[in-house]
Amino acid sequence: MLFIVNLLGTVYGYMWYGNQLTFTAQTEPLWLLPFVPDSPTASLFFTAALLLLLYPPRGLAGTLIRELIEALAVLTSVKYGIWAVSIIVAGGYQGDSITWKDWMLMISHTGMAVEALIYARFFTFRRMLPVALAWTFANDIVDYSQGVYPWLPSVLDDDLIAVQYLTMGLTLFSTAAAWLFCGRTRRPALPDRTAMKH
Repeated sequence: MLFIVNLLGTVYGYMWYGNQLTFTAQTEPLWLLPFVPDSPTASLFFTAALLLLLYPPRGLAGTLIRELIEALAVLTSVKYGIWAVSIIVAGGYQGDSITWKDWMLMISHTGMAVEALIYARFFTFRRMLPVALAWTFANDIVDYSQGVYPWLPSVLDDDLIAVQYLTMGLTLFSTAAAWLFCGRTRRPALPDRTAMKH
C-alpha cells in the first residue's frame, strides 16, 4: 500500500510541476529540467527505495546503488517535506491565502518527512550519505543560481535570499536527521511485504 501511495504521489507531483517544467523548457537550457521538480523527485527516490527493500539487488554495485537511492530518499524527503510546509506557512503569514490545495500539500509533505524517518531504520546508507549530501547541495546551487527553484507565493518574492538560506540549512539538518535515524549494518525485520505493495 505504501509503495502504491508513494508511486501515485510521485506521478501527481510531476503533474503539479507541469507548468514550471514547460516554462523552463521554453526559456532555459534543457539540462536544467531535472532540477525543477524537487519534491516529486524526492518521492521518486523513496518509492524506489521501497521497491529495493522488497527486491534487494545483489553484488557490490547493486548494493551501492541501493544505498545511494536510500540516502537520497531519506535526505530529500525530510528536506522537501519540511521546506514545502515552511514556505506555505510563511506565505500565509505574509498575507497569501491558504487554500484546500495548500492544506493538502502540507499534509502530504509532512507525511513525506515522517515516513522517511520511520523507514530510515530499515535502510543502511550511511557510507553513501556524503554523496547524497553533495548532490543535494549541488541541486540547491543550481536552483538559486539559475532560477529554477520551485515557484514561490508572490508575497515571498522579496525574501528569496532567506528562502535560499532556509533551503541550504534544511539540507544540513536533513543530512543530520538521516544519519541519526539510519539503520546500522544489520537491517531490522521488514514490514509485511503485502502491506507495502497493496
